[in-house]
Amino acid sequence: MKGAADGFNISFPYLPGGLEHFVDLVVPELQRRGVFRTEYSGRTLRDHLSLGRPANRFASVGVQN
Repeated sequence: MKGAADGFNISFPYLPGGLEHFVDLVVPELQRRGVFRTEYSGRTLRDHLSLGRPANRFASVGVQN
């Protein structure tokens, strides 16, 4: 069935080596196949997820000194 999975949970058998092996070996292969980003689209997590910045409820609009 095509398109049946929308993500995966990955568990490492040991840390930190298991995570390092994944990053060093699996991520480059996923990038080579075009299914994992090679660079980020912004500077923050909010930017990467294409989320707008919420209004600051503590900032006053039009306050004069």
